[in-house]
Amino acid sequence: MQDFLNEIEGYVPALRRYARALTRDADHADDLVQDCIERAIRKRRLWSPTGPLRAWLFRILLNLYRNELRASRRRGADIPLEALVVEPAVPPPQPGRIALAEMARAVERLPLEQREALLLVVIEGMSYQEAAGIIGIPAGTLMSRLGRARAALKTMTGASDEPRLRTVK
Repeated sequence: MQDFLNEIEGYVPALRRYARALTRDADHADDLVQDCIERAIRKRRLWSPTGPLRAWLFRILLNLYRNELRASRRRGADIPLEALVVEPAVPPPQPGRIALAEMARAVERLPLEQREALLLVVIEGMSYQEAAGIIGIPAGTLMSRLGRARAALKTMTGASDEPRLRTVK
């Protein structure tokens, strides 16, 4: 048994070179060589001492490699997460950014009094009473300005509900 293990040990560098040439991946090649050696030790009774051990080991390695290829074709290719350019569950950000940029340009084109009212209520999250007090107008006038600002934004952007401005009462 010890002679068998010593002889296998002598072939490890050649097995690693062959496995690296097959897989083109050092880690995968090392795993393949390890599986090959494990199988050779486990199945040592199948090896006939009259034949060359080297050829038997290389045959085991090649069979393991081919089995992996067949299995990977059945289940599909393994792609490491680091290799993915875009995460699969994340939608592309461009449509949202375009809509925000369009909305920002539309807000800038609003008359000053409408823009002031809209920014205080929608962006700053103030109540109608607070915003009316800051601007110095009655709450009804503020609500009227907000209504006109929202209608103008809807017309300028051509969007029915997207992006939606929050209504705070």
